Amino acid sequence: QAVEAPAVVFAALLPRVAELWNVYGPTETTVWSSHHRVIDADAPIPIGVPLANTQLLVLDRHRQPLPVGVVGELYIGGDGVACGYLNRPELTAERFVPGANGEPIYRTGDLARWRGDGVVECLGRTDFQVKLRGYRIELGEIEAKLAALPGVKDAVVLARQDAPDQPARLVAYYECDVEGG
Repeated sequence: QAVEAPAVVFAALLPRVAELWNVYGPTETTVWSSHHRVIDADAPIPIGVPLANTQLLVLDRHRQPLPVGVVGELYIGGDGVACGYLNRPELTAERFVPGANGEPIYRTGDLARWRGDGVVECLGRTDFQVKLRGYRIELGEIEAKLAALPGVKDAVVLARQDAPDQPARLVAYYECDVEGG
């Protein structure tokens, strides 16, 4: 699940600025793909509506569009979609897939749903990737490295935020291999 700016940050900013906007988008789609004006910091903050020349698609596992309110994976299409990853053809093929019109769409790995008012809500991740201080981190990769260390039997890593006003941090838990070291 993504670690996002806590509601307390929105609440602190909202009275100090003329307008506050939540913008969403991965680097693979020129960073920003949607926007939503924040009016109430106590309400859920959606990722909003697509920017010009951008499409937000909430699709099922067969890449078919889902109706309002049904959770699926968020894909992004349009002029801002990158061509793929440099020297990473396997990852490119996994994440940049053909859309209905044959143009590439980016598979974000984010769970989302359309609201009845045409706004998209992001609900977390389909995998164990987290975003921490602007960096995407694959927790499974860290867990695998820890588990490969001598004397470690198993490991779990998570992003943890102990209080809303504190930044999130990575925390690792591990089980010792008593017989191995």
